[in-house]
Amino acid sequence: MMIEVRFHGRGGQGAVVASNILALAFFNEGRYVQSFPSFGGERRGAPVMAFLRVNDREIEIRSNVYCPDHVVVLDVSLTKTMDITAGLKKTGWVLLNSAHSPESYFFSSGFPTATIDANRIAVRHQLGTATSPIVNTAILGAFARVTGAVTIESILDAVKESVPNDPDANVSAALEAYKTVTFEAK
Repeated sequence: MMIEVRFHGRGGQGAVVASNILALAFFNEGRYVQSFPSFGGERRGAPVMAFLRVNDREIEIRSNVYCPDHVVVLDVSLTKTMDITAGLKKTGWVLLNSAHSPESYFFSSGFPTATIDANRIAVRHQLGTATSPIVNTAILGAFARVTGAVTIESILDAVKESVPNDPDANVSAALEAYKTVTFEAK
């Protein structure tokens, strides 16, 4: 069964790297994957999208993800400037990097929502700076817990394998997010 994920973030937050790490985690579990970015203005802080497809068999589709199973948002302010749920399947999750509870957000179709304060976690683990935290590994730990589509062990192994700077801090951030993400069971 194909799983499609769309990431929304801002340049410099690690949305593209998050998509690539998640692809590696799925690949290491024996799945076929595609991971690719879509850039607007290619500058720090500009909106960025990244896409991921996962399947048990070879993937022949070669297009952006228009109807994702899940949406991951690394900068919650994007929810005010774009329809991050466009095309999201009714059974899909919205995962937000936010210090607020999931009940603070309501999307028109009532999608199940999960939140994780990935900024706080990244700052605590010294990933990026206080003003520009790198939240990608934390958001992936939360993704594993909320969706159950990939194991946290696969996420942690993929982080260790692909993060060149301070992999231990990134692993700790992913694990903390896995344990502390807030969501209501479907």
